[in-house]
Amino acid sequence: MGKLTTLGKLVLTFGIVGLLWGGLYFAKKQGWISKKVKTSEQIGKIDLPTAPENASQTVPQLGLPSDAIANVNSREMRFLLWAWNSQMGLMFANGGAQTTKGSLMEQNGVNLKLIRQDDVSQMQASLLKFAKEYKNDPDTKEGAHFVAIMGDGSAAFLAGINPELEKLGSDYRAQVIYSCGKSLGEDKLMGPPAWKNNPQSAKGGTVACYLRDGDWNIAVKWAADNGIKINPDETTYDPDALNFIAADDYIDACKKYIAGYSEDRDVVVNGKRTNEKKKVKVDGVATWTPGDVMIAEEKGGLVSIVSTKEYRSQMPNVVIGIKKFCEDNREIVEKMIASIGQGGDQVKSYSAALDKAGDISAKVYNEEDGDYWVKYYKGTTEKDRQGFDVELGGSGVSNLADNMELFGLTSGGTNVFSIVYRTFGDIVKKLYPELMPDYPKVEDILNTSFVENVAARTQNMSAADKTTFTDAGINQVVSEKSWNIEFESGKATLTPQAERTLEQLFNDLVVANNLKVEVHGHTDNVGSPDKNMALSEQRAFAIKQWLERKSASNFPEGRVKVFAHGQTNPVASNDTPEGKAKNRRVTIVMGK
Repeated sequence: MGKLTTLGKLVLTFGIVGLLWGGLYFAKKQGWISKKVKTSEQIGKIDLPTAPENASQTVPQLGLPSDAIANVNSREMRFLLWAWNSQMGLMFANGGAQTTKGSLMEQNGVNLKLIRQDDVSQMQASLLKFAKEYKNDPDTKEGAHFVAIMGDGSAAFLAGINPELEKLGSDYRAQVIYSCGKSLGEDKLMGPPAWKNNPQSAKGGTVACYLRDGDWNIAVKWAADNGIKINPDETTYDPDALNFIAADDYIDACKKYIAGYSEDRDVVVNGKRTNEKKKVKVDGVATWTPGDVMIAEEKGGLVSIVSTKEYRSQMPNVVIGIKKFCEDNREIVEKMIASIGQGGDQVKSYSAALDKAGDISAKVYNEEDGDYWVKYYKGTTEKDRQGFDVELGGSGVSNLADNMELFGLTSGGTNVFSIVYRTFGDIVKKLYPELMPDYPKVEDILNTSFVENVAARTQNMSAADKTTFTDAGINQVVSEKSWNIEFESGKATLTPQAERTLEQLFNDLVVANNLKVEVHGHTDNVGSPDKNMALSEQRAFAIKQWLERKSASNFPEGRVKVFAHGQTNPVASNDTPEGKAKNRRVTIVMGK
């Protein structure tokens, strides 16, 4: 079955640690507190940092770990994790649920216990329990030393737990210290084929999902990329926005589609009720494997609209630990990180290591068999019950060099994690300020010193994955949106306001790093057609060059292409100043 419980209890399940805003949400949902109608929001285009394809490696092949439990003379560390294929490198490195003989962890003197935990609230509670006990007893057997969650949900996760942890002291806050891997396709938005062919047809559509989950994030990002508003109120219906039906988890979301679930809702326009009612049904689903498999096998009719295969940077698997413990035990924590990195190299490079990691995963997760986990680690395409091709699964592991790239620790690098963290933290904060009025600053929750120290001691570090792009143009458009990027009159020189707009565009494009980018330049009709054609080309090139200078790793050769249209494609009348302003635009198209 795979991951049985949603990754997305990242905002609403904080009641376990006594958080006030969690209680507020529950009270509102029960109707104890009156709730205002929320206005559907236009989210700025969201492009995440680049997470590259797996590259072939040249690391030496290591022996496989045994199944026998190792006798490691060091403190036991407990690690809570979801049933998620991005942890294959960690699985191989540990050899089993408990460190085994011949494993990388044993060789590095690490004693690690892996525990499946699909409930985020329990992860938070275990971290808090450990921190409280550790303050009084460094050898405590209570709670968990580490958890692994989605990078795009870490702002909400840490907003829920760090206020409680910091009551013990600022050095007890939870911090991100490493990344085991990433989702590369299994998390997705599924919808009718019409949405794929024409994203604007999704306006007025309804998606079943676990609200504010990582898969919900995918739907929100895709809508933002296509200029479609988001209705943040799951009890009303906005015909001009993408709407949501709340599910108990990602499997329940799929079941609602399969069963033909519907409900009556008040219609709202611009945040106001119209006194009309609308019966809404499930048009699409945000889910992950095996939810997508269920839909394909039991009903069909939905295709993958967009997934982490395109939004490669959105879901790094991030390791979170308590700052005080990690600093106090730096040597053993760094050895754990080194082992996971080596495990990632082996899984990337050798099928025997991947197969072994699949077998270990089945034992740690107590679910399916090794072949299942390997199949959906690689990803596959199958026919659904209605004959549609459906992409299923897809994950990747990270090595040490991938972490250096993710956290912007290479020369001229970009901190991709920071962009992901702020991007999705800002979304929840904007759409649900009552639930999450704020979240911790990235500089307070990211500690890269462990990765940096391991890298400094590592000789002949294997390469990070790199994304490459062919010269072929975009065959399938994923998103298209016009940007008002201002230039000096009659010139290709960016204004200060344009620089600020480009920063937002840059963040958006870094998230969707597996997609090609087309920059289409347009002008109004002031001046001659030939000069306007040349000017639109110069302005589009200026944007391309700005992006490439800012981050060569995220915008490698071939990713960004320029198209000039001059005054030939107006979207408004050139007879008014307002119309001319709309026609002076740049359209960003992303696709594959």
